[in-house]
Amino acid sequence: MHKFLLLIIVSIVLSACTAARLPQVKRQITAELEREQYSEQFTGLLVIDPQTKDTIIAKNSAKYFIPASTVKLFTLYAANKLLSDKIPSLNYVESNDSLYIKGTGDPTWLHPYFKDSTALSFLKNTPKPVVLYLDNFEDGPFGPGWAWEDYQYYFSPELGPMPLYGNVVTIYEGETLEVSPSDFAKHIKRSKPTALRALHRNEFTIPKFLKDTLQIPFITSPELTKKFLQKSLKREIYLSKKTSNEPYKVLYGISTDSLFKRMLYESDNFIAEQLMLLASSSLSDSLSFKNTRNFILDNHLSNLRQEPRWVDGSGLSRYNLFTPESMVSVLHKLYAEIDRQRLFDLLPAWNSNGTVKKPNSTTEYFIFAKSGSMGNTYNLSGYLKTKSGRIFIFSFMNNHFRIPSKEVRLQIEKTLTSLHDAY
Repeated sequence: MHKFLLLIIVSIVLSACTAARLPQVKRQITAELEREQYSEQFTGLLVIDPQTKDTIIAKNSAKYFIPASTVKLFTLYAANKLLSDKIPSLNYVESNDSLYIKGTGDPTWLHPYFKDSTALSFLKNTPKPVVLYLDNFEDGPFGPGWAWEDYQYYFSPELGPMPLYGNVVTIYEGETLEVSPSDFAKHIKRSKPTALRALHRNEFTIPKFLKDTLQIPFITSPELTKKFLQKSLKREIYLSKKTSNEPYKVLYGISTDSLFKRMLYESDNFIAEQLMLLASSSLSDSLSFKNTRNFILDNHLSNLRQEPRWVDGSGLSRYNLFTPESMVSVLHKLYAEIDRQRLFDLLPAWNSNGTVKKPNSTTEYFIFAKSGSMGNTYNLSGYLKTKSGRIFIFSFMNNHFRIPSKEVRLQIEKTLTSLHDAY
């Protein structure tokens, strides 16, 4: 009996200590956000408890920020809403004399990471002539507001209805120079490159001594798509400006979550953009980022209090504008609609060094989030596990700073760690 009373007393004392500590932590974080460092940049923070609906911390949470790659959380939400557990790899219809096909935006065909062969095997085994239709893509090869000089870098491949090889040429040094697709080998020269690729031609320049694997976007075209398909399938493909009026069937490929993980762990811009096109294939015959965005905003996110300016799926564009509150709202919806284990498996762990791609089994991570960075911008939005086991949803956005990003990441980690320890 005495032991029972003692336990009650200890519990009350500990609860009182914890309750007294919480306002202090909030005051410390609020004071920290008023430091000189933050007066020279634009910062927003929102932390909520999804169970109690309480707001833990809020600063500039309804203000608009350039989100960078945290936009991929909206892409995750849209694609999860519109796609099944396997991605639609190909649309096809058989006529009496031909097999008509059109792309869905599936980025995995001959991709250097995925290397999915579902659709290719299907086309190899059909006895009928294959007629390829590529005019169902409504967007351009790049998103609005993308930096034009990024055309040569791996993170900015062209977009399209049926991308092959990830729309990049992969180059690495083996016993000889290895190039994929091999057709580009004769268009590569070794020199001190001023640019990795000519602006308007598929001509590439690489260093004389290549230490790492290079991936350089190539200029796509219907003719090039046809050429690569024919070579891979070892059969004739016929390009057509017309398509069948019969209802198309869907051939499904690899798991959708495999694309989600690649997008979130590697912050893969190409996968993010193509996921928005894949999602649009479930809505109409046309592939368009705008179709997916408008449908999601009108039907599933119409209650956002600050309507975002959402112009691409990856966050490459500085035209994007989102608030911490909007980020938290979408994270809250994901938390309510996706199984907890699956959700935390999709999102990478994070610390002040950035995304943890290969978690150490001896380390207990408590931040699971998507980061977003570009010049003078670093944002982090996701979930925080506290010491007591509670889950908080947060969005910490930082724009227009002139200090190194490492210092911003350290401050984010310090703030979130203090909340983890206090709760």
